[in-house]
Amino acid sequence: MHQKPEIIHQDEWLIVAVKPVGMLTIPDRFDASKPNLQDALAAMFPRVWTVHRLDRETSGAIIFALDEDTHRSLSLQFEHRTVEKTYLALTEGVPTPESGRIEQALAPHPGKPGQMMVVKKGKYALTDYRVQETFRGYALVEAQIHTGRTHQVRVHLTHIGHPLVADPLYGRGEALFLSQIKSKDFRMGKLQEEAPLLHRTALHAWRLVFDHPATGERMTVDCPLPKDLKAAVNQLRKWRKA
Repeated sequence: MHQKPEIIHQDEWLIVAVKPVGMLTIPDRFDASKPNLQDALAAMFPRVWTVHRLDRETSGAIIFALDEDTHRSLSLQFEHRTVEKTYLALTEGVPTPESGRIEQALAPHPGKPGQMMVVKKGKYALTDYRVQETFRGYALVEAQIHTGRTHQVRVHLTHIGHPLVADPLYGRGEALFLSQIKSKDFRMGKLQEEAPLLHRTALHAWRLVFDHPATGERMTVDCPLPKDLKAAVNQLRKWRKA
């Protein structure tokens, strides 16, 4: 049984849903029984059309169309790059300068299946970033992507020396623990095992800006941080000056 998806915007033409961490956007090619957002929404609406996707480990806002004309209009907006897609990422270290543009072409890594890399002859990729908040050893970064390349935010931020927290492909891949944030102030009982604050790539699809296919209105839809990222950010804030 699928969990009922959270909807942050709904009208007769489209919905903006929240994709949970660990859930696929569309059915798995090899195993249709894996939970996915498209099937979960299909149980709630007569028909849904997928417009774009998010990686399994990425949470956040995602648009689905409720009719074919809306699907066509939204797909063209994505194709023509008129949709503004902004992510929130928790990075290792604080990027300097605190805002900038990363213009680096990306291509699949020849020796590591499923990984991407910066390469001159790859596909053009452009990301604008801005540090939203700084902590001790970490930063919350807004990343607006102008191209939709695989793992774009993760590879681009790694390229400037600031991989995402708990990213197994491009960062250290280790979960984020409170003991790392509190360091010398951390105390725990001998037999206790510390549970991680965050054990997935720290990336969230935060904001979508697009033209409504029926009304033409420029719409902005924000998706608040999910529990795990919120908990991590709250602890980082708490121990920022420690």
